[in-house]
Amino acid sequence: MLSWERSPSLASMRCDRAWVEISLPAIASNVREFKRLLSPRTELMAVVKADAYGHGAVTVAQTALAAGASWLGVATIPEGIELREAGIQSPVLVLGATNTPEQIRAQVRWRLQPTLCTPQQALVFSETLESLNQSVPVHLKIDTGMSRLGVPWQQVAEFVGLVRRLPNLTIASIYSHFATADSPDPTGMQQQQARFQAAIGLLQAVGIPLPRLHFANSAATLTDPALHLDMVRVGLAIYGLYPAEHLKQTVDLQPVLQVKARVTQVKTLEAGTGVSYGYQFIASKEMRLAVVGIGYADGVPRNLSNKMSVLVRGQMVPQVGAITMDQMMLDASSIPDLQVGEVVTLLGCDGASQICAEDWAAKLGTISWEILCGFKHRLPRVPVGQLSAEKQPTVQ
Repeated sequence: MLSWERSPSLASMRCDRAWVEISLPAIASNVREFKRLLSPRTELMAVVKADAYGHGAVTVAQTALAAGASWLGVATIPEGIELREAGIQSPVLVLGATNTPEQIRAQVRWRLQPTLCTPQQALVFSETLESLNQSVPVHLKIDTGMSRLGVPWQQVAEFVGLVRRLPNLTIASIYSHFATADSPDPTGMQQQQARFQAAIGLLQAVGIPLPRLHFANSAATLTDPALHLDMVRVGLAIYGLYPAEHLKQTVDLQPVLQVKARVTQVKTLEAGTGVSYGYQFIASKEMRLAVVGIGYADGVPRNLSNKMSVLVRGQMVPQVGAITMDQMMLDASSIPDLQVGEVVTLLGCDGASQICAEDWAAKLGTISWEILCGFKHRLPRVPVGQLSAEKQPTVQ
């Protein structure tokens, strides 16, 4: 029996079946592409919530800041704490609502900047901060048509006035969020833009000085420079995906994420043989079947069963049978000499061929955001190319 010292490391074993490759140079390039669109007065917030859309929050945040981002956006307090524990010092805005004294104390301790959405929330914040003898910058969210977080835009003057009167609160920004910025039809976005401008006009009419203003997500940033204001919040596009087909000519984005796995067995099936649970696929003739070590527990949607292809040696190879929790099967008849250990590309490039998150999203009737966020942490994140060329990876 092998001794512990001679056994493969845990890192090596985690990478021996499937993994996600991340291109940090692509992250940096995408940030620089957006910075090129902005005036010197407009800052860029890199949205790194949901573990940077599955790409790894700390590494992405560090790369984006080095490339020119000056703010980071997260959805939850633990996401912000992870950045602080990694030594990141830049401003971090918590985009989600936080309401309890415990949450407020955590944000103070970790220097996270909260979003306030209601007068009641502002009162709890002020009371808790007064007991701590602390002041914090807060960001006020107004609802201009998303119908999610935020005070109704018509009530902005009363809301801002209240927050200004409360002790221990300093307004750092006022912001809203677009619901339809990725639509070719600009009607909805223009309506929200008009409401935001009207809300700002209500503040100006009563002499309230304006703090930092921000509204634009990736799509709005690419659509209209007039929406850039003091800051833009860029999420999806940092990861190399366009928020809409009609925006693909605006900037040159580089894909960041690739998903790869290895062939774990190759066998020959006779005609009439069923494959996987429920025999959703039955071989119509003798075929070469490859088993690949990745499944729906890793983030490959089961509803892609019999609908997707992968890349092997630059060729499109169809997936067959029901995708299982840890494995999937391929019709590898077109590659008769396929070997155990060879790399399969589920998302990404191989030779001249490419499979994108948008391709999966189109088949599933969903959006690429959901695809990216679905890859589980059972799949290690590694730099591009680190494992693909190795038949049996050795990761230190």
